[in-house]
Amino acid sequence: MIRVAWAREPIPSGPSVFLAGPTPRAGDGVESWRPAAVEAIEAAWTGGPLTVLTPESRGGVRAKHYDDQFEWETAARGSASVVLFWIPRDLAVMPGFTTNVEFGHDVTAHRQVVLGCPPDCPNPERNRYLIALARRYGRPVCDTLDDTVREALTRL
Repeated sequence: MIRVAWAREPIPSGPSVFLAGPTPRAGDGVESWRPAAVEAIEAAWTGGPLTVLTPESRGGVRAKHYDDQFEWETAARGSASVVLFWIPRDLAVMPGFTTNVEFGHDVTAHRQVVLGCPPDCPNPERNRYLIALARRYGRPVCDTLDDTVREALTRL
C-alpha cells in the first residue's frame, strides 16, 4: 500500500521515499515529474505500507510562508528512509537551483540517497557536478526515472 504525504502534511513514521528535485512553478504550464514517479513506485513496490513524501502541495495550494515549506521539506528529507533525487534539468522552466543545495546537503548527511539525471534532458551538462559528487560519496546514479525508482526501492 502506497500513501502520499503532501507538503506540510504530517510526516508518518515507517518506510518512506522523499521525491526531491525541481518543482514546476505554479501557472507556468510545465507538468510535474512526480505523478510519474508515484506511478512507478506503485508498480514496483511489493512490500508493506510505504509513504511517498512530496514537496508539492495537495491541490496546488502553496505555503503562505516560505519558512513553513522549508521546515517541512527539511524534516521530511531528514526522516525519509530514502531520498530520491530526479533532476530533469531545464534552465528555462525547472532550473533546480534549490535542488542543487538540497542534494549537496543530503549526499553527505543522509545514508540513502539515489540520484537520477536523464541524459536527454534540456541541460544535462548542468547535472555533471551532482553526478560527480554522488559518485564521490558512493551514491547510485541512474539515467531513467524507472531505474531511479527501482534503485531507491531496493534500499528500503
